[in-house]
Amino acid sequence: MTELLGLRCSGALQHNRTSALTERLGIPLLAESATPAGLFLDLGPKGLALLDGRPGAPGAVRADFLEPALLRRMQQVGARSEQLVRAVGATKGRRPTVVDATAGLGGDSLILAWAGCAVTLVERSPIVVALLTDALERVRHTAPDNPAAELRLVEADARDWLAGLAETDRPDVVYLDPMYPERGAAAAARKEMQRLKQLLGSDEDAAPELLRVARAAARQRVVIKRPRKAPLLAGSKPSHQISGRSTRFDVYMCHPGTETNPA
Repeated sequence: MTELLGLRCSGALQHNRTSALTERLGIPLLAESATPAGLFLDLGPKGLALLDGRPGAPGAVRADFLEPALLRRMQQVGARSEQLVRAVGATKGRRPTVVDATAGLGGDSLILAWAGCAVTLVERSPIVVALLTDALERVRHTAPDNPAAELRLVEADARDWLAGLAETDRPDVVYLDPMYPERGAAAAARKEMQRLKQLLGSDEDAAPELLRVARAAARQRVVIKRPRKAPLLAGSKPSHQISGRSTRFDVYMCHPGTETNPA
């Protein structure tokens, strides 16, 4: 896990937000002209972003629930055509409650929200939580009718949070997209995820335990997103799979027969 070097505020200084962020994350406030040689946060007109000041580093990483290309896809094609939506069992007549236990930047949660699911994002990193909080504030302020405005965010280790749920709070579906070290050509193709992995480290060691806790917490199914040719997580055989060109979704039915119209 890589240290975060500080927070830079570009443009007009937002005193309340910057002081709250620096205090909460335990990082210094950088001068507006500073570009440290490493990872830092930048609060500017487009919102909060994670940057790398080293020469040759890729651009900003931010959570964005108003990303134009994804919104066009949702509006023109519809969320129900997405393999993820099929994997969680969402249909016009069934809108499951979903916990995205490895929220990351929230892209998959946004798709599920557009499909009508009630989604809770659980994220363990305070830095990623800060990025998500900023994105949620922007969408609620500028586009309150966007389904992303209804997303719920929880900062926690998903293993502990899921294990501590009361019976009445258990979700229909737990969705997992663990962060693994990527090798070969794939590693160079996803620079945004590389940046998060650099900051957060890998979920590889924790993933089997997370799957076990997720299967105990979900009422209906657990869905795991995997590279299409990757081995099964912990060797555990899913009930079925939904595969695309580069990605597949392994679906573990928790209580077969509890759904009236299984996907």
